[in-house]
Amino acid sequence: MQAVYNLIQFIGLIVFWPVFLLLILCKAKYRLRIPVRLGFGLGNLAEKIPDGHPRIWIHALSVGEVSSALRLVHAIRENFPQAVLLFSTTTSSGEKFVRNHRELPVDLFVPFPIDLYPVVRRFVKLLQPDLFILVETDFWPNLISQLQFCKIPTLLVNGRISRESYKKYSNFQAFFLPMFQAFTCLAMQRQEDMDKMISLGVDAERIKMLGNLKYEAMLPKQCKVAPARSSLGIDEKCLLIIAGSTHEGEEEILCGVYQSLAENFPSLYLILAPRNIERVSAVEKLVRKKGLHVSRRTQGTHVGDQVMLLDTMGELAGLYPLADVSFIGGTLVEEGGHNPLEPAAAGVPVFFGPHMEDFADVQEDMLAADCAEQVAGGEDLEMRMSEYLRDAAKRKTKGEAARKFVESRKGVILHHIDLIRQVLS
Repeated sequence: MQAVYNLIQFIGLIVFWPVFLLLILCKAKYRLRIPVRLGFGLGNLAEKIPDGHPRIWIHALSVGEVSSALRLVHAIRENFPQAVLLFSTTTSSGEKFVRNHRELPVDLFVPFPIDLYPVVRRFVKLLQPDLFILVETDFWPNLISQLQFCKIPTLLVNGRISRESYKKYSNFQAFFLPMFQAFTCLAMQRQEDMDKMISLGVDAERIKMLGNLKYEAMLPKQCKVAPARSSLGIDEKCLLIIAGSTHEGEEEILCGVYQSLAENFPSLYLILAPRNIERVSAVEKLVRKKGLHVSRRTQGTHVGDQVMLLDTMGELAGLYPLADVSFIGGTLVEEGGHNPLEPAAAGVPVFFGPHMEDFADVQEDMLAADCAEQVAGGEDLEMRMSEYLRDAAKRKTKGEAARKFVESRKGVILHHIDLIRQVLS
């Protein structure tokens, strides 16, 4: 199949070379990047790589994959201080992100070769990596084949297979399977991703489930012991909802949900933590307009208060252990959501709305692990929260599932470092 792939490339170059040439000449982004990706100037670049040290070539497709790899790159530098770290990206945006990330401890940014056989052969020959690490995706048959031919260990890290990708891999299994089999190891994010690889025909011994690298950046730091509710002026016996990182348009919905729930749970208390602390005054006016008694964290509570506005910085994560249930802001409105792992780490049931685009991976994993609740809107939130407020055992079960979920995500970087050490040794 690889011969067919190269034949199609060859025919395409012959037929469409005028179009390719015109694109290169007319568009600056192609004019600047295509020549170096074909290997022009690579010899001079390769001369800058010091001899006598292991060379680790890390490749990421674009900004998202680079972001996933940041903590891993730092860990590789810490654990392999003598190694020469080469880094490449496919897209210009990814390259710009790396070059602007001054604290990224790589020795050299290298262009990523266009997947033409003579081009990748020259790149591998000049760069001479001792290990190639591919982050998440961006499979190129000629490069992977050439690395295998030169007996260079090749790792896939943070691997995942979406439904669309799985369908494509299955339909063209004869093409993709040899490429996947060429990897020394495929480190996948989830059991589901492992199972998909195995169903495609990849040898099970080549596959490991090491978790999602993105979690390392999102996992909450160890918080100090949470204060007692009484220190905040909140009754120890009340039912407490904490809604963190809320946005404009969301507080009004949450106040309505609170008022409906309070009819059945008279002792219910709500802590609202606006994402932007500068909005506290506006939110306070809104809450009062809804007819609720509200106070600010910095001003102390009063008898009969129903809502507290958190107008302090850096305190939210430490308060989550006090809650009976939690809500993640930026999800009932189109703001992309915020990190749900902080309340989850505190063992508190987590609710979020439909807009979790910025944390889609975490959302998917938490829902699959049945340790979070996603709601469609205010009415759905009220109904689902009511079930938890009424049932202490249900709160405990869901909260414990959330806490175990977070615990299971710790150590992802260390697992990857152990794998790299095994391969290099």
